[in-house]
Amino acid sequence: MRRTLPVTLTATLLAGALAACQSDQGSSSAAFDPATCQGGTLSVLNQGGITHLDPARLYTSGGGNIPSLLFRTLTTRNRLPGEAGTKPAPDLATDLGTPSDGAKTWTYHLRDGIFFEDGTPITAADVKYGIERSFAPELPGGAPYLRDWLVDAADYQGPYKQPDGLKSIETPDDRTIVFKLRKPEGDFPFLATATQFAPVPKAKDKGADYENHPLSSGPYMVASYEKKKTLQLVRNPHWKRETDTLRYACPDKIDVTAGLDAAVINQRITTGAGADANAVTTDAVVGPEQLAQLGTGSELDKRVARGEFPSTIYLAFNTKKKPFDDLEIRQALSYAINRTSVVNALGGSAVAGPSTTFLPPQAALGHQPYDFFPAGETGDPAKAKELLGGPLSIELAHENDDANGLGPKVAAAVQDAFKQAGVTVTLTAIDSATYRDVTGKPSTQPGLSLQSWGADWPSGGPFLIPIFDGRQIITGGGNFNLAQYDDPAVNTEIDAINALTDPAAAAKRWGALDAKLGELALVVPLTHEKDVYLYGKNVRNAVPDGWRGTYDLARVSVK
Repeated sequence: MRRTLPVTLTATLLAGALAACQSDQGSSSAAFDPATCQGGTLSVLNQGGITHLDPARLYTSGGGNIPSLLFRTLTTRNRLPGEAGTKPAPDLATDLGTPSDGAKTWTYHLRDGIFFEDGTPITAADVKYGIERSFAPELPGGAPYLRDWLVDAADYQGPYKQPDGLKSIETPDDRTIVFKLRKPEGDFPFLATATQFAPVPKAKDKGADYENHPLSSGPYMVASYEKKKTLQLVRNPHWKRETDTLRYACPDKIDVTAGLDAAVINQRITTGAGADANAVTTDAVVGPEQLAQLGTGSELDKRVARGEFPSTIYLAFNTKKKPFDDLEIRQALSYAINRTSVVNALGGSAVAGPSTTFLPPQAALGHQPYDFFPAGETGDPAKAKELLGGPLSIELAHENDDANGLGPKVAAAVQDAFKQAGVTVTLTAIDSATYRDVTGKPSTQPGLSLQSWGADWPSGGPFLIPIFDGRQIITGGGNFNLAQYDDPAVNTEIDAINALTDPAAAAKRWGALDAKLGELALVVPLTHEKDVYLYGKNVRNAVPDGWRGTYDLARVSVK
């Protein structure tokens, strides 16, 4: 998944939380008791517009941050700090699923005592129907994996056009659901956190209008919703804490306001006047004004959450275009890069760190340190010149604004580093709204472009497969394998790792594959993401996990 800021609800940041209560003075050693955190109204101040509320149309995994308040899925993230928070956990299901047939079949059993907001029991048929409607062309935008993973799902058009449904999803009884996959997928428990796995009762489905008031299976339900502007949530009276111990659901109400400027959000949370004392944000990272106050012993230091979403900003080579078909040219540019200047262009070491590996430095992804083209902190122009053997002129494509970290500031830093190595770089700005369309279509893809990638879940698979699996190359558009790299041996190794159901064993293999690919200089990793978020004076338990880098709305308290 390509992480962008500002984000909409369809790409809401995810996170877990700490099993300790935070006070104004920091973390308390006292155990956090969700039974005592009840009450109040939590305010969520966001940049991104609330564009959709239909679980079929949300591109989130781990249950989402705002979506997780409304929708339970078969599994969810573990919602714990650090490495423990990178693991999936049972949600509607009793466990993480039982694999069979070499991880080509996954069986889940639903908990007892789970209900929709109207008191109707949630059944396996509701989960199956929720998944099937996510295939409907009338409901675009969700994660695409199931179309590829399920048997005979590639051409399925959803229940409105094909009411017989998917035969590859079986529901032998109300508590059991079975998935038949066309290839082994050891990461299926991670995928089962996606909002496409939220139950939807067929009798209440209103097609595209369902999102006006989707039926809640989580701790909150919709009181009012104005698309792209506001969302008010109140408690779901039929949600039971004993069947959902991971969501604390402390506030009585949650009010979301969208479409705000990031500087305004951070200023309001910093000041904390009135309702803003109970405010958080899921998409406005700390701005320069607030960053300058951190680390000084200020009051603001007590109200900052630091995490890391697994995301890499990198230079993507189109190896089908000269001169980037030449390995030595790619190596030379790798040596020349000045990662310190790129970090500074992004806002400094508080929000970005230098990367020489494509996988970010999270153990769950399988990160294995390597640096095949050591450039030091500021580049090695002498080594680059040696490999180049003479002057070189190239073009670098970038977005026309800096919102996503792929804009003029980072492009200028790259341009200056290459200049030290005798490389003349012409910068080509492309409108951010069409950037992915242009760079993701081989016929219009430039030779060199700034890109970013983030994992849909904490595993090396969703990080490496779209970028380096030759079978993922899409010639018509929407292509992420920008190197257009297709090695049968690499594709075979990807399949072998996918078949593993032991996350630790898979992580080790993903790390080794990342290192093997790194020697080919198909990309130049630049930085990994660091996340810094503020929270209001009255907010407690705002501690990120290792899944998505921000605090979990389902666990924070305003008392």
